[in-house]
Order: sequence, then structure tokens, then C-alpha cells
Amino acid sequence: MTTSTVRIGLVLPDVMGTYGDGGNALVLRQRARMRGYDAEIVEITLPDPVPESLDIYTLGGAEDSAQRLATRHLQRFPGLQRAAANGAPVLAICAAIQVLGHWYETSTGERVDGVGMIDATTSPQTKRAIGEVTTTPLVPGLTAALTGFENHRGGTTLGPEATALARVTRGVGNGVGDSLEGVVQGSVIGTYMHGPALARNPELADLLLSRALGAETLPPLDLPEVDQLRRERLRA
Repeated sequence: MTTSTVRIGLVLPDVMGTYGDGGNALVLRQRARMRGYDAEIVEITLPDPVPESLDIYTLGGAEDSAQRLATRHLQRFPGLQRAAANGAPVLAICAAIQVLGHWYETSTGERVDGVGMIDATTSPQTKRAIGEVTTTPLVPGLTAALTGFENHRGGTTLGPEATALARVTRGVGNGVGDSLEGVVQGSVIGTYMHGPALARNPELADLLLSRALGAETLPPLDLPEVDQLRRERLRA
């Protein structure tokens, strides 16, 4: 961290916020505040350059045209790339995985160069993945099942520099038949799970937050309603 306040970058919510993924920033802010940290959300919209000095960043899902706008913006203002290179945690949801990869293909088959932050490529699949998804995490520090709602037609293939976030036990995941879900590379964690993902997976929220704070562990929070939500979603 660079200041006493945890600064959470909500990147391009005006174009990458189709599925309410801005809620991930709210979860991070609230869980930080409940532990006594000052925390604020910094919204970065299309008129704004992306600052490289924030402590953590979140990006959400979008449709083809919005993805293209987001890709151009991040290429023009590479603050996110610089922040990630310096170790700032980045959470990329759904289409954001595609934007941050090497390239993605639109629904019409046009290939668009991505930002190149993660070793991944995405192509349209014949069948849309939609519904509840449950996975077993593959990342150290995560022990609880991850749960979310997927809604995408993209199939994401990971290259050798990237690893999966989790292995699918129900649902589709990355959509290329390997039973893998999400991506991890450097300080970037990506997932196709909506929900918002961090509201449904507090352990993942705290992993990102602990990295932003430079802390090995965080004090636990007693939130029965969050546990109830998880139980309900895991049964859904």
C-alpha cells in the first residue's frame, strides 16, 4: 500500500459492469472497513486515465462492443498493466479475462488484440455456458469451494505462463473442455463467476485484500449472513 487508505480501483464500470460486478469493489471496501482500515473506491471511467498508484483493481463483464471500448482504453492508458507489474492485485471477471489476454474473438469471428497481461486467448464456443458453477480452488490460500453464476460463450485457453484458478465440479468454467475455471498469473486473478464473485466467496475477497494490505493473514469476520448465502448458493 502507498497510503493509509486502501484504494480500490473500479475500472471502467460504465462499460464493464453489465452483470453488477461493481459489487466486488463494495465487498472489498466493506471487509476492509470492518477490520478497521480506511477504504475508498476510485471509479475509473472512459474519460479517465487508469492510475497505477491504487492498491487493488477490479474489472467486470461486458458485451462485445463494450469489450472493444475497454480494450482500447487500457491499451491507451496502461496504468493497470504497470500496477499489476508492481504487484497490485487485479480481479478480472468474465469478459475482463478476455480483454486482459493476448486476443479474443467476437461473436462474429473478428479477432481483437487484447492487453496482453495474461497468457490466454478466447474464441466463441458453439454453446453458451449459463448457470450455477462450483469449483475446487487450485490456488494456495484458498480452501473453500468457489461458487458463482456463469454466463458466457467464450472459451478461454490458458498458455504456459498462466494457471487455472480452480477445477470445475459443476458447470462449464473456461469452456474448452479441460474442466478448468479462471486464470491466475502474477498478481492477476480472473474468473467467469458472477454473483458478485467476492460476495459469494469471502475467502477469495480476503486473499485479494490481504495482498493489497501486504498482510499474511487478516482477522476473521463473523458474518452469519454471508455463510448463509454460501450455503444457499452451493445448494442451488
